Amino acid sequence: MSTASVVTPASVLKNRSAKAPDATVTDPALVRRAVKAAALGNAMEWFDFGVYSYIAVTLGKVFFPSGNPTAQLLSTFGAFAAAFLVRPLGGMVFGPLGDRVGRQKVLALTMIMMAVGTFAIGLIPSYATIGVGAPVLLLAARLVQGFSTGGEYAGASTFIAEYAPDKRRGFLGSWLEFGTLAGYIGGAGLVTLMTALLSADDLTSWGWRVPFLIAGPMGLIGLYLRMRLEETPAFAAEVAKAEKDRPKVPLREMVTGQWRALLLCVGLVLVFNVTDYMLLSYMPSYLTSELHYDETHGLLVVLGVMTLMMIVQPFAGALTDRVGRRPVIAAGCAGFLLLSVPALLLIREGSLLAVALGMGALGLLLVCFTAAMPSALPALFPTRVRYGSLSIGFNVSVSLFGGTTPLVVTALIGATGDMMMPAYYMMAAAVIGGFAVWRMAESAGRPLPGSAPSVAGRHAE
Repeated sequence: MSTASVVTPASVLKNRSAKAPDATVTDPALVRRAVKAAALGNAMEWFDFGVYSYIAVTLGKVFFPSGNPTAQLLSTFGAFAAAFLVRPLGGMVFGPLGDRVGRQKVLALTMIMMAVGTFAIGLIPSYATIGVGAPVLLLAARLVQGFSTGGEYAGASTFIAEYAPDKRRGFLGSWLEFGTLAGYIGGAGLVTLMTALLSADDLTSWGWRVPFLIAGPMGLIGLYLRMRLEETPAFAAEVAKAEKDRPKVPLREMVTGQWRALLLCVGLVLVFNVTDYMLLSYMPSYLTSELHYDETHGLLVVLGVMTLMMIVQPFAGALTDRVGRRPVIAAGCAGFLLLSVPALLLIREGSLLAVALGMGALGLLLVCFTAAMPSALPALFPTRVRYGSLSIGFNVSVSLFGGTTPLVVTALIGATGDMMMPAYYMMAAAVIGGFAVWRMAESAGRPLPGSAPSVAGRHAE
């Protein structure tokens, strides 16, 4: 195929997209559909995380009976972290598969598995009913979730990035994390409402199941949206170059052939996810179990912070298209390095205003990452190995550093008695992320590696 030709999905060629010299002209309607379907999967993943984090104390009582509340919380977060141990395995399976058979098929499969894993948690009997089998089944459901999410974020960000015009990739990619926040607010908000309306006994006996059971209908909706999508123009072009199904790319090539990009990916994802899980997953429990803050007020503060992040998110994504990904990510790293201690001191002061200011500052800094990463990470890798290499790098980093954050910080506080440990942990992550930003190339406004330039077309007729 000559460099002047453009390949798009079959139906896109039917007046859904157009051809132009050296560029793919995308249809805005198709791009919007792709963004919605990808973001919904991320929303469902984080709906589960929001529920799990906000109801962690209750889950500890249901599945890990003990006279020690700290031990219960550690056991619950241990099951939470266990799902991240299998994420790299999921990435090694779904990532290369996405580069082989297509992004859309794999994203539909991960959606099904996520829904099944989350729905199953709502059906597990309590420890009082079946004994040790209860935490074993909880762990099994978490492992299914972890395995499926191994292919979710990399696939969703790749899907949006490969559909988006070069000059709007940051803005469109930011909606992926908008879905994250929406899902988390939905899950956390539902738990907050149930906590306010139900007695402690009702919440422990049956109320905790309701948020997990909602995952079934959500999964069906997400599957429907994803099945209606077509392959990205970038992937279709790769298939056309081979003039047959794409040859299998060895896993070794995805790692050794991309080692520099993988190291950058691990560093960027580390600071992104340590701060993300610290704020959205760990802080609700920190406020209640460590600082003995009123549970309902603590939940409402965090929900308010996430709502603020949602409002800012698209504007920050558009900013990365104007000034670049590197300056925005670097600002986030510098902010966490300088402001983590002051923000946590505000939170520990205990008044509603102080907690809101401290959490709000951390939330706005986190937006620097949530707005830029969905477009910056796919740009590290060429089309041929993008899904696979990104899945491996992303999930290795999340498993080692991100998902373990609640467990590690809880254990560090227990071992040292230092309540400032969350701030120190975020500062260390910011140093590593800052080095990665220093070494990465700017990708804003430029074609993805291995792909033709992409420009926005007019609305389909």
